[in-house]
Amino acid sequence: MKVEELEKRNSRKITSSSPSSALINNLDDGCLMHIFSFLSPIPDRYNTALVCHRWCYLACHPRLWLRVDRSVQDFSEPGVFPNIEEAVSAARPGDTILIAAGGSHLASNIQIKKPLCLIGGGELPDETTVICLRGSDSALEFLSTCKLTNLTVKAELGCCLLHRSGRLIIDECILQCESNPLDYLSCPIVSTAGSGVFPSNLKSDGDSISVSHTRIEGGAKAVLTSGDLALQQVRVIYARTCLYFWFDVDCR
Repeated sequence: MKVEELEKRNSRKITSSSPSSALINNLDDGCLMHIFSFLSPIPDRYNTALVCHRWCYLACHPRLWLRVDRSVQDFSEPGVFPNIEEAVSAARPGDTILIAAGGSHLASNIQIKKPLCLIGGGELPDETTVICLRGSDSALEFLSTCKLTNLTVKAELGCCLLHRSGRLIIDECILQCESNPLDYLSCPIVSTAGSGVFPSNLKSDGDSISVSHTRIEGGAKAVLTSGDLALQQVRVIYARTCLYFWFDVDCR
């Protein structure tokens, strides 16, 4: 009898600890999705999608973020786009755009005029590459507060990122420019904030750039400024074959 009682108790513990029986799963989809919206997209919301099929559907719902995925055949699915430009155009202020890993995504002079977060879908930043082709001033042009994370941005000429106004946050990315002999023509980050080249209604009182744990390769210099901002609080860590940068570009 004792053996049977122990087996029953163990079976109850296993059943009660299974994901399907967790109390949180008693909530409806709308409530769960609202909870997921408070999670940081990477890694929390991304990991949430790995729990079960239902959580994957809710965590990847277009209400929480848009997706750029060239491998998708049917783009009638809401929230999925073939390229970054279409996703940025369709996004609402505050949206998160997940760029699928694998292959290269072309981006030439894409203006971002609303607060957005762009995230690479791979485990590492070099798994999601955005390429700015020769002849373009930049891959992405920022005129609002935005965040980039877990992405590789390459520029053959010109710059990877052009900062016009707003607060730009670059976290755990790789910025690569053309190597010799043309590196003097390129620059990973260019900021014209406060230079007066744009109308006053597009300027922001909080213009700045914050870079953390980011590899910067090639180019004449890491940051080129032509406005009121200047490079500050630089920290560099050498890790085997690359350099990781932390710095701010803020008012002088």
